[in-house]
Amino acid sequence: MEQPASRNIGLDLLRVTEAAAVAAGRWIGLGSRDNAHSAATNAMSNALQSVDIDGQIVIGEEGRLGEHSPLDSGNSVGTGNGPAVDVVVDPIDGTKLVVGGLPGAISLVGVSPRGTMWSPPPQAIYMEKIVVDRQAAQALVPECLDAPAAWTLALVARVKEKDVRDLTVIVLNRPRHRDLINEIRAAGARISLRPEGDAEGALEAALHHTGGDILMGIGGVSEGVIAACAVRALGGGMLGRLSPQSTEERDAIRKAGYEPERILTSKEFVRSEKIYFAATGITGAPILQGIKYQGRYVETTSLLLRAETGTIRFIQAEHLWVD
Repeated sequence: MEQPASRNIGLDLLRVTEAAAVAAGRWIGLGSRDNAHSAATNAMSNALQSVDIDGQIVIGEEGRLGEHSPLDSGNSVGTGNGPAVDVVVDPIDGTKLVVGGLPGAISLVGVSPRGTMWSPPPQAIYMEKIVVDRQAAQALVPECLDAPAAWTLALVARVKEKDVRDLTVIVLNRPRHRDLINEIRAAGARISLRPEGDAEGALEAALHHTGGDILMGIGGVSEGVIAACAVRALGGGMLGRLSPQSTEERDAIRKAGYEPERILTSKEFVRSEKIYFAATGITGAPILQGIKYQGRYVETTSLLLRAETGTIRFIQAEHLWVD
């Protein structure tokens, strides 16, 4: 006899990303990074405390902010009355986008049972990633991370029944990606360069029938783990490997007991099917509309994923706004 699905906390988590997005939305285009991130972080923290979970932050905000916050690694969240879970958060993926009033910023949270989420060493900042949707997941093999971009793109194009020239590759616009960008263009694929929004780009690549076919390149470690929650819930494919940018960083990672060369899949990042993932648009992204303020009301667009049931929900909501 099939076991019933566990209690659905998805809508509770959706309220968490909505709260963070609405708080961040008041700082769109105002040029204040600190105020935007502080508002979103405090709103997310307050909302999490009302969720019936016994949660522990696996990767917190101290790595991004360089200072302590209510969402630091190891902090407890939730009422303590629900299931014991690991939590990974990003109140704003794309803070500079919010500050500059540019599209692509979203708020994110991922949850899985306690002890199932990969916890990186605090010394690790960057991670090399490849993300694809469920149609191309079978094409990803560990060799892809070391192979020329053209080889990986050919594998993906074949299973998606496309020409390489019809693939769109999402890449962060960084100097470190100069060679990767040249390789992709030489292979004939199109590139969607993003100024920020590492996790949002991975989410776009993992969702079926969006504008992006694959995400490639080096981004943040925390963004990689939260992206893995979404990728696994969507049945997509992901490869990730720590990418220390200096000898000192590499040595520190080894000293902490981690092998920088180890390649992880989405199933190794999150070792459970009982995953929840929620995201809410802030400034508007290819997959989620941005916050809209209409007099006393605010409109949000969100995505809610539940891996256990394979459910994908896009939710538009209107909230009474009390400033």
